[in-house]
This record gives sequence, structure tokens and C-alpha cells, in this order.
Amino acid sequence: MSHMDLMAQPPETLLPIDPAADALAAGTAKVDVVRDFPASPLAWAMLAAEAADAEVDPVTVYAYARVGYHRSLDMLRRNGWKGHGPVPWAHEPNRGFLTCLALLAQSARTIGETDEWDRCSTFLRDSSPAAYDALLG
Repeated sequence: MSHMDLMAQPPETLLPIDPAADALAAGTAKVDVVRDFPASPLAWAMLAAEAADAEVDPVTVYAYARVGYHRSLDMLRRNGWKGHGPVPWAHEPNRGFLTCLALLAQSARTIGETDEWDRCSTFLRDSSPAAYDALLG
């Protein structure tokens, strides 16, 4: 008789290759990539990062990151994620989600939304300590 390990972590969630990755790598304007691939977490993450780098209003960064975060949750669920568990930074296709989450946390902190900063930064650390270190650490 086998026994289920009740203390085991859920399995890692590994997202499929993001279809927007090639367009972004080719240098297509990020806003055009979002238009072509609106469900792409990576496209939204890169648009939010571009806005943050250009010191655009942090509310805009927050909005872009929020859309990417929600598109990410949809994709994570379609790929077996049950609301928690590891989403490793080392798996390149996961980086769109993890980057959106970090940018959402940072922009929330910038606009004074402390509860959202706490929730998102904790969620990032719980999902991938390596992503937390790379993006917020």
C-alpha cells in the first residue's frame, strides 16, 4: 500500500514557450508585440519594464504589469498550477509571469499601495526565491 506524502510541495509549474518571445527578440516594438500577442505575459512584462525604464508614470507601469499578471494567472492555471507552488526562474518561459509580478510589486510600492507590495513581493518569493533575488533583491 502506498502512502501520499502530505508535506510534499506541489510540482513545479513550467509554462510553454511564449509565442511573443521571437517578436521581442527580433526587436519588434513592445506595444506592437502586445497588440499581436495580447495574452502574452512576456509581452506585457517587457512593455511594463520599458515604461519603468523610461520613468513613465508608475500608474502606467502598474496597469501594464497588472494585465500581464492576470494573463499569467490564466496561463499558469491552464498548465496545472493550483494557486501555489514553485514557478522556477530558471525555466525561461516562466520569466514573463515572474517579471510582471515583480513590476507589479515595485509599482504598487511606488504609488503607496503597501498591501499590494507586500502581497506581490511575498508571492514572488514563494513562487521563486531566485526570481525574487534577481528582480527585487
